[in-house]
Amino acid sequence: MSKRDYYEVLGVSRTCTEVELKTSFRKLAMQHHPDKNPGNVEAEIKFKEINEAYQTLSDGQKRAAYDRYGHAAFANGGAGGPGFDNNFSDFMSDIFENFFGEGQRRGGGRASSGRERGADMRYNLEISLDEAFHGKNAELKIPTAVTCEVCSGTGAKAGSKPKPCPTCGGAGRVRAQQGFFSIERTCPNCHGRGEIIDDPCQGCGGAGRVTRERTLSVNIPAGVEDGTRIRLAGEGEAGLRGGPPGDLYIFLSLKAHPFYQRDGADLFCRVPVSMVTAAMGGEFDVPTMDGSDAKVKVPEGTQSGKQFRLKGKGMPVLRSRDVGDLYIQVVVETPQNLTKRQRELLMEFDGECSKENHPESSGFFSRVREFFDGLSGSH
Repeated sequence: MSKRDYYEVLGVSRTCTEVELKTSFRKLAMQHHPDKNPGNVEAEIKFKEINEAYQTLSDGQKRAAYDRYGHAAFANGGAGGPGFDNNFSDFMSDIFENFFGEGQRRGGGRASSGRERGADMRYNLEISLDEAFHGKNAELKIPTAVTCEVCSGTGAKAGSKPKPCPTCGGAGRVRAQQGFFSIERTCPNCHGRGEIIDDPCQGCGGAGRVTRERTLSVNIPAGVEDGTRIRLAGEGEAGLRGGPPGDLYIFLSLKAHPFYQRDGADLFCRVPVSMVTAAMGGEFDVPTMDGSDAKVKVPEGTQSGKQFRLKGKGMPVLRSRDVGDLYIQVVVETPQNLTKRQRELLMEFDGECSKENHPESSGFFSRVREFFDGLSGSH
């Protein structure tokens, strides 16, 4: 498959200025960044294509070669053409630190300070429906990497400190000249950190962090749903050699409730009632999530499956004053294990019944008979 023209990829003319090139790249890169398009393979491919085009056209020598020979200037790996053999996340870091990172990179180095941001962490927390209704303050015990107290995160032994890498001069990158092209690679000595530690800290082995169990308090607001994510900024892993910490993401899941089922802010439940209550009418109490009892009146002649709505007795809506409703479905229970006398009474009752007492079943069977009579009459 042939590559698209780099100018076409970035949406600029062949005579565009560096400012125009940079502006277009920034806009497209932000639009197709994988973080904004999770799981979108097409966006990731597009993002790589944009980065490849910009990496070439933003370099004066590479752009000159491309303008003269096109993609053939970088065929067979020649002249340091933009490839993606290295880790994709490292490549994205290189590109975006130029625009959105913590300051400009010195000498093209990726991490001239040697500090690296800590990883984000995930914690799965299961709560009950009652806790989701009222909210709660949860105490979490999380094993994580924290800053080493011995070296204060520098990774160096007390009394010493990291030194600039002699190979790259602290840039974290080294350049090699091939013809009139210049190739930049991660420094093999410091692995891109820009610093080396001659005498590492014995407490952390030079990493600047150690693993400890931390206790965190997190407020879970009322109305959270299954899958709600809570972000605690800066509570993830400590960064390497004093770098900024990552974030902690708490993913909530709700335990099944023995009585209620939830759909958004609404609650649903099924309540069995006796055949006599359904026929003659009555009432029953239903416990609600706020701790009170709600009285439900059953009209005379209620059928199984009838649903009653209790307004405002459902779940609170997260970060809102709104409250859902409680829906109660009546299930008429058929008597079982009848005595001889009970059977006699039911037979006597059935003998006294008419079509007016069972309009739905009588109407159904009448329609069935008419349907089959119609079929036989047509033959």
